[in-house]
Amino acid sequence: MSVRSREPSSRRTVGRVDLQPVVDSAEPLTRRGKWFISTQCVRGESTWVEEHRDRWLEIGIPAMQVERAAEFERRWGGLVLPPSMEYDGGPKMLCADMPRGALERGGWFKAGGQRVSTAIAFMIGPSGEFGIDGDRWVPLHSTIEGWIESVALAHHASCYAQQISTIRGDAIDELPLSAFEPVTEVRGLADTWWRGPDSLIAIYTGGAECFGAPRLRVARVYAGLDEWGLSGG
Repeated sequence: MSVRSREPSSRRTVGRVDLQPVVDSAEPLTRRGKWFISTQCVRGESTWVEEHRDRWLEIGIPAMQVERAAEFERRWGGLVLPPSMEYDGGPKMLCADMPRGALERGGWFKAGGQRVSTAIAFMIGPSGEFGIDGDRWVPLHSTIEGWIESVALAHHASCYAQQISTIRGDAIDELPLSAFEPVTEVRGLADTWWRGPDSLIAIYTGGAECFGAPRLRVARVYAGLDEWGLSGG
């Protein structure tokens, strides 16, 4: 397979809406992650936090929690990623908001609305984790950047793998992960990626942990990858 140019394209705009987000987080993205959001994502305006800041403070939501949401909005608000393979596509657009019961759940805020009707909400936890909230809160990645890197890696691997296999439930325990090393840039918690000699494995356990249903565990094996396919920068 020939190697196409993978450098980010020039800045694109539609009217006054800048479609190339600024990447200035304290958690740097990989070159692959930066390329992904520069070429595969769009970004519009997001002012929800600023519009609701005073109201949230008036009803007693801690100022630190509001400021964390405002910082999230500044860095990532309005970013639309392609749908992820799991969790019904992931957040439709990254946008901070306060969840129901915000006064009792200090430290959590929403990361963006669902693409479809689903039993989970996408949240940022007290330590900055990105996760899902359903029957219970489950952090998937230690940062929002980890989620972005995971979606970017799935997009990359699906383009270059010669074969993609899906494994569910207890069969995941038979995967030979001792021959693989963790992909650290996804900052995995419930969800992890593993890199082997010629393949990548993504393991998603968030839904299983959220609803106490081990059968919901899913793994995807991207096989037949060359050196570029294994990393993509």
